[in-house]
Amino acid sequence: MTIDLRGRSAMADHMVIATGRSTRQVASIAEKLAERYKELTGHSPRIEGKDAGDWVLIDTDDVIVHVFRPEVREFYQLEKMWLPADALGRGSREMPHSAS
Repeated sequence: MTIDLRGRSAMADHMVIATGRSTRQVASIAEKLAERYKELTGHSPRIEGKDAGDWVLIDTDDVIVHVFRPEVREFYQLEKMWLPADALGRGSREMPHSAS
């Protein structure tokens, strides 16, 4: 899920929320994303939580990526904090400008 933060937060322009099925998959997704980002930009993103694998945060300055295990994602419900109320009511897990 991609959430547009432009004009709503100074921390980033976009937030991506993803789910992995296990701690190993969460850590692997985060590692691969960080590697691809470095390949494309030449810069390493900041990463937090990779060792635990429950919730990994990848900060590229313009985009913040959260990769969760399902239970952790459900507990924190970041979508509810950041999505407009009407977006949650549509029943869609994707925002209109999300990458599939």
